[in-house]
Parts: sequence; structure tokens; C-alpha cells
Amino acid sequence: MSDSLTPVFLTAEIRALEQSALSGPSPAPLMERAGLAAAEFARNQLGGKRKRVLLFAGPGNNGGDAFVVARHLKSWHHDVCVVFGGAAEKLPIDAAAALAKWQDAGGTTLDAPPPSREWDLIVDGLFGIGLERPIEGRYLEWVNWINACRSTVLSLDIPSGLHADSGRVLGSVVRADHTLTFIGLKAGLLTLDGPDNAGAVRVCSLGVQLPENMHPSGWKIETAILTTAIPARPRNSHKGSYGSVGIVGGASGLVGAALLAGRAALKLGTGRVFVGLLADAPAVDVVQPELMLGPAQHVIAKTGLQCIACGPGLGASPSAQAALQELLDLPLPLVLDADALNLLATNPELQKFAVKRNVATILTPHPQEAARLLGQTTEWIQRDRIGAAREMARRYRAMVVLKGNGSVCALPAGDWFLNTSGNPGMAAAGMGDVLTGMIAALIAQGLAPDNALLCGVHLHGLAADRLLSKGIGPAGMTASEVIDAGREVLNALAEKSVRR
Repeated sequence: MSDSLTPVFLTAEIRALEQSALSGPSPAPLMERAGLAAAEFARNQLGGKRKRVLLFAGPGNNGGDAFVVARHLKSWHHDVCVVFGGAAEKLPIDAAAALAKWQDAGGTTLDAPPPSREWDLIVDGLFGIGLERPIEGRYLEWVNWINACRSTVLSLDIPSGLHADSGRVLGSVVRADHTLTFIGLKAGLLTLDGPDNAGAVRVCSLGVQLPENMHPSGWKIETAILTTAIPARPRNSHKGSYGSVGIVGGASGLVGAALLAGRAALKLGTGRVFVGLLADAPAVDVVQPELMLGPAQHVIAKTGLQCIACGPGLGASPSAQAALQELLDLPLPLVLDADALNLLATNPELQKFAVKRNVATILTPHPQEAARLLGQTTEWIQRDRIGAAREMARRYRAMVVLKGNGSVCALPAGDWFLNTSGNPGMAAAGMGDVLTGMIAALIAQGLAPDNALLCGVHLHGLAADRLLSKGIGPAGMTASEVIDAGREVLNALAEKSVRR
């Protein structure tokens, strides 16, 4: 699986990689490499003519990187100005050396931004991945000053004010157009507030290799995972070749949620889809008559299913709780969403059933549902989305997707994955029901549950991105439209896998 994914690192892991690179007999000059890489990137952005560049250097090693950038840009005849926010005598050793080289090259520093706001490029080197507390004082003023300019902004390693592990904003954050991140991808660039502030992210490894004894636990989901996981269909196949899915939910007034999940499962390629409703079932889904509708108990008792999804429109009645308890006892992969998650969160007996299962359980909470599952607040969940997802996976012995900007998938063994497909159009009713149906469909067609989770989450976002590329959304994008777009993406990727 990891062959199709890009490693993502937490701060502690980056520190370990830095230490490994610096502990050899010939330590790698990481700051010089980082500064040169960023200077070359800046030069490419600026073009060949003499341009005006303003750099902000902070009190740590991120500031040292900025001094190296300034030195190179000055040597290439750009008009360079550096604002330095620290005391030279308190700089770390490498940063102090970088400042000295800048001064030896004829460079000077200012202790406040200059009056002019007309710059071709602003380089943000205030704070890096070590920041843990909110930005305040003059640094806060400088972040706001940068954001008030209309200049292109390049952040070094991570936008100042963005927490490197969680993606949360620490008081205020630089809104970058580009982020050149060093050694490896930082988790905070890809989740929560990271994508809104990092701009276009590029990784520069600085020549640092992953030691043989260090194995990443975090990964970015790439579209390549779909082309390797979704095979083309042979001509000699029939509906039984593509499995059967059961959907259980649809209490009175909530039938639409179960139907959305069923339609998603059907249009993502499942051979047969049975929708079991707690409300009186209509004779037919007039939009999707291929769905087989009936009472929830009929689906729970049905044989020959490859996967059951429970929760869309389930409600919180005693019959809903009884249905979930029966499903938890079945030896089938189970996808739980919405009301099923809320019932699980509030019922210790159901939790015991869930933990004892010997087949895959997939939980698909949004942050509020995750807070209930862990007995925490939504703010606590969002403060450390990766940690929260991993804790849910551990506690419930389940595969988890914590939905949101940069959805986090986590497995019981501790591996975690960040998804970057999708857009704000998905902030609409029914999207979670569609995701549930998509994941169930992929399991029914033979994907391992962990692979189906990652592929389903990524495909769900790609479908919304396809709609956006056609001018549909983000405002007014609907879950039903995402289903049809998901079918288009799935078939296009299956065709690509044939060509490979």
C-alpha cells in the first residue's frame, strides 16, 4: 500500500531525521542547503530581472534559513531587505553563522518592516516547526503586516503561526502563496487550517535519506492508489462478480440518508444493493429503482452480503440500537456512520460488541461524532486530529476516517493517512452518507477493508473536485451529484489501470 503513498511526518520524526543527518562523520549543512533551495525557488518565481524582496527572519533556525536565502538573492543582484526579530547573541549556532555570513556579504537588518509595501516577493522565515504557543507582540504585528500586503509570499518550511503537527493556527498565521518545506511533508500542511494558509506546497529533501531503521507511520493518500486497487472488469462477469451490500438505516423522516448511501453503493459498482429501512419502506426508490428496499430486519438476516453499512438516517430509537447490536455480532465487514456512531458512543454494551469483533469495523465520524466517541469536546478533537483518529482506532479496534479538511484515516496498528482531495462544496447534507456507500461498495467488490477506506475517502474527494472543474459548486454542490461524479472518476481510473 505504501508504494502508492507519500510519507508525512510529525515534528518529532523530522527532528530525528535532522539528528540522523547531522550525527554522521560529515554532517550535512542543512541550513545552507535549505536556504539555497529556497533562494533558487524564489529566483524562479521572480524571473531573471532585478526584483525587490523583503525577508522576515525570526529568532530561531527558521530565521537562519532566511539569512541564507537573503545572501544568495543579493548575490544574484536582487534588491534585498531583511527584517530581523531576534537578538544575534541568542540565535542558535547555525542561525548565528548564517547571520554573520549575511553581514559579511554586506547585508544589513531592520528591526521593523519598512514603510513601503510594494515588494515583488516576501519571504516568511519567522517561525518554523518548533512553534507551540500563540504568536504575540511584534511578531503578531509582523504576521498581520505580511497578510495585509498584496505581494506574493513564500514561507520557509511552514507558514509562521501554523502548528506543524495539527494544522491549527497559533494566534495568527502567515497566509502564504507558496510553502517550501524541508526534509519531508509536515502533517499540519495538509489538514485543518494548513491547506488554507500554506498555498502550493513543495518538498525539498535537502538530501536527507530515511534511515533503514525508521519507518514512517503517516502517509499522504495519492490517486495512484486507485489505479492500482481498482481493476478493469472482464467481459465474462455478472452481477454476482461485484458483490452485494446491505444498508441499514432510514428511520421515519430520515429515509433519504439511507437511499443516498444505497445509491452511492450501486453507482460505485456493487452488483446488488439491499436497503433496510426502520421506517415503513416505500415499494420502490423512484430515482433508483435498482435498489432493493425492505425492512431493516430483512437486510440484517440476509445471507450472501459482502459488507453492511449502518447509520445513515438510523435514528436513536430502541429498534435502532437493537439493529446495531445485531450487526456488530455479524461476521461481516461493517461501515458505521452518523447515528450508528452516536449510539456506539453512548452505549458501553455496544462498545463491548464492537471491540470483540474479529472482522473489519470502519468508523466514519465528523469531529462532533468523534468527540462523542472519545468523550471529549470538538475543540479537543480539532486540536490534534491525527492523535484523535489514532486513539479512536486503538480504542475501538477499528479503521477510522476523521472527516474534515484533510481527512485523517487511522488503522488500529497506529498507521495514519491524510487525504487532500475534495473542496468546500462537500460541506453539504448527505456527503457522509455517500462516502459510507462508496466504502461499502469497494469492500463488496473485493478490496481489503483498509484499502477500501483509503480509496473511498480519496475517490469521494476526487468526485467533488471533478464537479468543481465543471463549474458545479462549491456553493450548491449536492451529495447526489457527487455520486454520479464518483462513478465517472472510478471508471476513468479503471480505464487508466488497463492502459498501464
